[in-house]
Amino acid sequence: STTAFQRDINDPEAIQAFVDVVQSPERLRLLLLLTVSDIRAVGPNIWNAWKASLLRALYLHTEEIMSGGLMTQMTEARVAAALKDLRAGLSDWTDGAFDAFIDRGVAAYWLAYPAKMLVRQARLMSAADETKTPLTVHSYVDVARDVTEVTIYAGDHPGLFSRLSGALSLSGANIVDAKISTMKNGMVLDTFWLQDANGKAFEKPDLTERLLKRIKQTLAGDILPTQELARQTNLSRRTRVFKVAPRVLTDNGASHHFTVIEVNGRDRPGLLYDVTRGLSGLSLQIASAHVTTYGERAVDVFYVKDIFGMKIEHETKQKQIRETLIAAIEGWETRAEAAVAAAGK
Repeated sequence: STTAFQRDINDPEAIQAFVDVVQSPERLRLLLLLTVSDIRAVGPNIWNAWKASLLRALYLHTEEIMSGGLMTQMTEARVAAALKDLRAGLSDWTDGAFDAFIDRGVAAYWLAYPAKMLVRQARLMSAADETKTPLTVHSYVDVARDVTEVTIYAGDHPGLFSRLSGALSLSGANIVDAKISTMKNGMVLDTFWLQDANGKAFEKPDLTERLLKRIKQTLAGDILPTQELARQTNLSRRTRVFKVAPRVLTDNGASHHFTVIEVNGRDRPGLLYDVTRGLSGLSLQIASAHVTTYGERAVDVFYVKDIFGMKIEHETKQKQIRETLIAAIEGWETRAEAAVAAAGK
């Protein structure tokens, strides 16, 4: 579950490390059964279609590698297959338009999403480019995985991902996963997967229009997520009693190109926003975020680089990251407890 929920399985080092541990297809099958049983035994609403889809993707990818073939060759083959499926999905496009589109992406982008999703993103980006729309939001309910996919296409600038996370948190949705794809034309494609409190797809009337309005207000500074989220705070008695000690870990061995940061804390609205705001304040570039909840505990994992596109190797900088993120978590906890105490007077 750690690999499926908290690692980028398109990262060769992450998947190879998993293969090295599991070692055989039979052990892989047994591990899948054990993992599903363990998650389902935790409690109601912990197991859902989204977690099933992540485990299924890891299982199939690992089984593919165990069946033979070199990682580099398989990656090239997977990219070629992804582009072939994308071309079939965009059969109404001219060859020139298609070639121009694929020139803006890198190999990691084509492997990050399934074919149908790449088709939706291609049409979204093409329409936005034609109309010169600076901010485009699209929502899609993935019934099979019981999750709502929200894609945001905008000009890239520091802190964008954090502000988008804050805007989505204000909508009342739980962000269960997120990916960031920076295109070669200077635009960024941020994708979030949302669920409601019951682990179902997040659905509301006119969702796309509501989210677009909230995101525009947040980016313009008309809404400050920190204040709004604090105003919406409503910690139940059970949540106040259940304590989760904040913990931040940095790992430079889990990925060849990125430093992996793991953040543990009590699950609550705006956690992703507070943590990503802290990362942006440290001038770190976030490539992807993987969000997992286990009851009252949340585990957020980020693949990051420094401002120069390098891994964070210096211990002083790693210490600063840990201190900043723990302060972001504990600061909110202190404000929330004070708000609850004040309300009880």
